[in-house]
Amino acid sequence: MSQDLSEALKEATKEVHTQAENVEFMRNFQKGQVTRESFKLVMASLYHIYVALEEEIERNKENPVYAPLYFPEELHRRTSLEQDMAFWYGPHWQGAIPYTAATQSYVQRLHEVGQKEPELLVAHAYTRYLGDLSGGQVLKKIAQKALDLPTSGEGLAFFTFPNIDSATKFKQLYRARMNSLAMSPEVKHRVIEEAKTAFLLNIQLFEELQELLAQNAKNQSNSSAPGIRRREGSRVQESTPIKTPRGKPQLNTLCRSPLVRWVLTLSFLVASVAVGLYAM
Repeated sequence: MSQDLSEALKEATKEVHTQAENVEFMRNFQKGQVTRESFKLVMASLYHIYVALEEEIERNKENPVYAPLYFPEELHRRTSLEQDMAFWYGPHWQGAIPYTAATQSYVQRLHEVGQKEPELLVAHAYTRYLGDLSGGQVLKKIAQKALDLPTSGEGLAFFTFPNIDSATKFKQLYRARMNSLAMSPEVKHRVIEEAKTAFLLNIQLFEELQELLAQNAKNQSNSSAPGIRRREGSRVQESTPIKTPRGKPQLNTLCRSPLVRWVLTLSFLVASVAVGLYAM
């Protein structure tokens, strides 16, 4: 009997999951060592990513390779993230939020999948949404306390799913729907590989964010200009994504700056949450 897709995904991504899980300073975030600036950067990147993901989901909502997983009222995050952007960046947030090179790379891959290989969209939807329903709830509580956010949940709408009564039951339903998708062995293999790509895209994203924050901290300490420069509609151009010949990301050596290792703590916990490989 062939392995269910959900179980195959979890098994195949175990190695890269372990790399994120074993970051030395991850415990720092769990102790609440996080700043508003770093959290804002993470949330801005998530906004761009979910806009792209949900555009492609809408494009393929009637396509049989994705249709059984279409749960817009329960899962979609764009509206919630727009609320969070207004909280963190103010009423003119659309022209203020950063759009980093690694975020653009991630967004580009989502559009490529949705438009050219929609059968792979399941890998991105599964790894993100089920993670939001799992570790995301832990992150919400930590951030709320560490950043002294309102108990009403302002600034953290992304982590709230008002149309899901039981996260556990919904995840069971989602996995069952996913496992019921008609899929050849070749397509199943490609979906699994795409899930690995999703994780690497997240790691690349947070490596870049750490570098930007480190540069910003260095510049501030030298009383110079801010380290995060916005161009062309607030896009951050400080780093260049590393791609394979096929356009997929490769895992860099994790950032080495001791001054901001706590940022990597934040980044990988968010990656684990967003990519959803802890509690699926």
